[in-house]
Amino acid sequence: MKNLGIWLDKEKAHLVAINNDNEEFLTIYSKVEDYHPKGGSGTRFKGGPQDVVQDSKYLEREKHQLKDYFKEITSNIDEVDAIAIYGPAETQQKFKKELETNYKSLNEKVKIVKVVDSMTNNQVKALVKDFFEVK
Repeated sequence: MKNLGIWLDKEKAHLVAINNDNEEFLTIYSKVEDYHPKGGSGTRFKGGPQDVVQDSKYLEREKHQLKDYFKEITSNIDEVDAIAIYGPAETQQKFKKELETNYKSLNEKVKIVKVVDSMTNNQVKALVKDFFEVK
């Protein structure tokens, strides 16, 4: 029986595959841009000139970059019986939604989607091992 735990955020994904006593660990780095809008030109007058930040352009680009990132993650998943998904913020929820929409066979194998803080590689391995030992 092969189980897979995935810890992911916008920067990287850690995949921990456990097959009986064998354990494989893989890290996939994303190409999602880090976006920090810069403010406009400052003025002391109310309603002075301001730069328009192109949020919608960035969000659309981020959506496509996340889709490519998720595609790369799923291409590294082969023949698993169960999947556990972890991560901070909302990236793991977006990944689950992508599985529901475009990877239905993998989506059926998802057992848990849980918000957890940033972790070291060993903490991720321990989290995945603990989850699948109980089952």
